[in-house]
Formats: sequence, structure tokens, C-alpha cells
Amino acid sequence: MRCTLSPASPAGKWMGFVAAVWVQAISGNNYTFSNYSDALKTLMSLTQLQLNNLSVAKDVGKAFGILAGIAYDRVPTPVILLIGSVEGFVGYGVQWLVVSKKIRPLPYWQVSYKKNRGPVSGILKGYVGLSTAIFTDLCAALFAENPSTFLLMLAVVPFLVCLTAVFFLREIPPSSTSAEDETQESRYFRIFYAVSIAIGMYLLVFDMTGPHGRTISQAFAVILLLLLASPILVPLYITMQSSIRRSDTEHSVTEPLLDAEKKPEAESVVEAAQMAEEGVVADQHRRRRPVIGEDHTAWEAFQTVDFWILFVSFLCGVGTGLAVMNNMGQMGLALGYADVSIFVSLISIWGFFGRIASGSVSEYFVKKAGTPRPLWNAVSQILMAVGYIMMAIALPGSLFIGSIVVGICYGVRLAVTVPTASELFGLRHYGLIYNILILNLPLGSFLFSGLLAGFLYDAQATTTAGGSNTCIGAHCYRLVFLVMAFACIVGFGLDVLLAIRTKGVYARIYAGKKSKKSGGESNGQ
Repeated sequence: MRCTLSPASPAGKWMGFVAAVWVQAISGNNYTFSNYSDALKTLMSLTQLQLNNLSVAKDVGKAFGILAGIAYDRVPTPVILLIGSVEGFVGYGVQWLVVSKKIRPLPYWQVSYKKNRGPVSGILKGYVGLSTAIFTDLCAALFAENPSTFLLMLAVVPFLVCLTAVFFLREIPPSSTSAEDETQESRYFRIFYAVSIAIGMYLLVFDMTGPHGRTISQAFAVILLLLLASPILVPLYITMQSSIRRSDTEHSVTEPLLDAEKKPEAESVVEAAQMAEEGVVADQHRRRRPVIGEDHTAWEAFQTVDFWILFVSFLCGVGTGLAVMNNMGQMGLALGYADVSIFVSLISIWGFFGRIASGSVSEYFVKKAGTPRPLWNAVSQILMAVGYIMMAIALPGSLFIGSIVVGICYGVRLAVTVPTASELFGLRHYGLIYNILILNLPLGSFLFSGLLAGFLYDAQATTTAGGSNTCIGAHCYRLVFLVMAFACIVGFGLDVLLAIRTKGVYARIYAGKKSKKSGGESNGQ
């Protein structure tokens, strides 16, 4: 029997998507720093500024995404996955050895160093955000929130998942699909959405109803793993359907209506002329500078105002969001919370809902009304500013509400920027262009977490007997929140400006989709 899970087969395509979902579901371990940051701070007797510089160091690794972007067009995806999995295994493995006291910590100076774009982005980016809650809740359920065991899980699980994905993640050439195939594809996406939302709600209910006994926690972990594995049912179903159809038609013989070798000579001449004309058009296209909405090289993108507007607005959103994630442990302790894992999970879970909802909602309005995608980034920025102001006021429950708002808006920011960058600068060099935008993660972490939050916290803190420092009270982070709220207001203005500048691009996308839909309806009549 022919292998039905080959990358070019329908089942193989969806198996690749399932593998991508699993990889994304373990890729948010970078956001779990608050779960073990206090253990590092105590063990190494660090100030908050030094601890924040460690958090910046972990985010600096994202800068090497540029190398992945360059390699994307030259190296097979499985090789890139394998390299990343080994790096994660070594990095978190060494941290586990330190926190579990199996080795002595290093001196501080040595360690401080085309379609359906919206739904695909929303689902995959959603699982990145959800992975923080997955790791946090699994650790709480199985290992009683032991920081060293948590780090061991961060080292081993992503490594094993990536090794599995190596066998299924492959690039496949784009293909034109019939209306029937598009309907089927939409149905499968709805299944993925339903499973994703079920996982998010399941995690949210578990977090909001704790603490739990050992038996309930273990049962929760088993059900969660089953839910995470359930998307594989889609490619298995497609494989089964393909086998049934093949068995029904294996005895039938079909002849081509027209042998390629017998093609009329006149038709061949016409095709040759068309190919030559296309070659001339392509040469002319290569000689002129592309406009927004066409394929750009990274250098051509740098020369546009729109790229830098997107870059700076992205910095305002993700930089401030990372500062909250990196400092959530100390933020919770400053306000008198002994266990801050609930806030880490809330940011993760609501970040997931923000990502998965914004991907489909923004896609819907692009198709229905040509609404510029950057408008959704603008909405997220202004809401994020409101969340920071709430946390600065520090009323009872404000950290809960602020965590939810910041999580949703951070998720929207990440999910919407992915298709926006592809729509403005094309897909040909998208890997490199997007990884350059991702430089905002280490840059924003350095500016807002390493410098702003670190300096202002230490200015308010008192030194403990062990050499580290601590600050208790709402004043510890109030100025930090207000500065970040101002940064988000700046980002809001930039996103509105980008929406105005790119409305022509989205008008063309809307017109193209409307024309294609009208043509499909005419052919179906």
C-alpha cells in the first residue's frame, strides 16, 4: 500500500499541521521564567536588576532567529528543528542542574549573556501562548511545583516533541484547490479551533478552581495530554478515507482525454509565446522597486516607512508584555501573593484566546470588508495601556484583571503581526523579514524588563541578609506600569497610522477575494 502520510498527500499535509501544533504547544517555555525566577534569585543572591538581566539573556536567544530565517530557504525544516531541540535540551538541562543543586551555579557574569493566513497564525501562535500554562499546570499537577523538576521537564519534553515533528514537518508546494477542497479545509480548521478552545477552557477551569488533590491533578494531566494528542485524528481520518476511495477505484482504468505528446502544435506555440511574455513581465518586475503588498527582500523592506512603523509598534506591544511576564513573580510577591503561578497561567491562557480569536476575526474582516489588519493591533495596544494603568493603581484584584488584559492583547499583537507582515512584504523572503521583526523580543525585554523594571525595582527595594533584595507594596512597580502604558499609547498611534497607509493593500486583497468568489459561483452555475 502506498504511504498515505507523505508530505504531498492530503493526510500528510494535515499531519504536518498537527506536528506544527505540537511544536508550538511546547515552544512557549521561554515565557515560564517567573515560575523559577525566585529560586534563581535566592540561590545566586541576585538583585532584581541582575535577575532581569538574566531574563533578557534568555530573550536574546530570539535574535538568533535571524539565522533560522536565513537558513529557512537553504536548509530543510527537520534540520532546523533538530538544532533548536538540542539547544533547548542543553540550555534548560544546565539550568535544572543548577537549581537542583547538582552543580554549582556559574558566576553571574558568565550567565547573563495564502490563504487562511489568519486562522493558521491564530492556531499556531495560540498554542505558543498556551504552552506556558500547559507546562505550569502539568508541573503543578505532577511535580508539586518543584522548580528543578520544572526545568527538567522544559529540557526533555520539547526535545522529544521536536524529534517527533522532524518526521512530519516538510515544505510542500502550494496548489490550487477546488471549492470542495476549500470547504473541507475550512471544516478541518473548525475542528482544530474547537479542540484548541476546549484545551484553553480546560486549563482555565483547572486554574480557577485550585488547589486540587493529587488524584484530581493526575487525572487532569492525563485528560490534558489526550486533548493535546487528539488533533492527530484529522490526518488519520483522511488516511482512512483515502484508503477507502482507493480500494473502490483500484480496478478502474482511466485514459487521459488528450495525450501530452499529441497536443496540437498550434497550442504548443501559443503556450511558448505566453511563457515568453511572462518572462518579460517577470524581468520588468525584478528591475523595479516593489510596492507594499508585493514580495520584498529584507533590504527592500528596510527601505520602507511601513516596515519601521510596524517594527516600533511591535516593540511597544511585545516589549512591555515580556516585561510583565519576566517580572510577574516579583510583581505578585510585591502585592502579597505567595503563589504567583496563577498569574503566569492567566497570561498564558488568555494570551491563547487573544491569538486564536484575533487570527480568525481579522481574517473575516479582511475578506468581508477589506479592514486593514493593523487596526486590530491598535485596539490591542490601547487595551494593554488600560491594563497597565489598572495594575499601577493596584486595587484589590487588579493584578488578576491586568494579567487577563495583558495576556489577551499580547496574544493579539503576536498573532496579527504574522499575517500583516506577509501581506505587506510578501512570502518569498518572509522567514527572514519576520525573524527581524522578532528582534523586538530581546530588544523589548532589554529596554522594559532589564533596564526599566530592574532599575526602578532596585531603587525601591531593601537588601536582604543573603545579598539579594526585595520590595513589598504597590509602589514597587507603579512607575514601571505607567511608563509601559505610555509606550502602548505611542504604539496605538503608530498602528492607526499603518492602517491608514496600508488601506489600499487591503482594498486590493478584498477585491481579489470578492472577484475569486464571484468567479467560483459563476462556474458552479
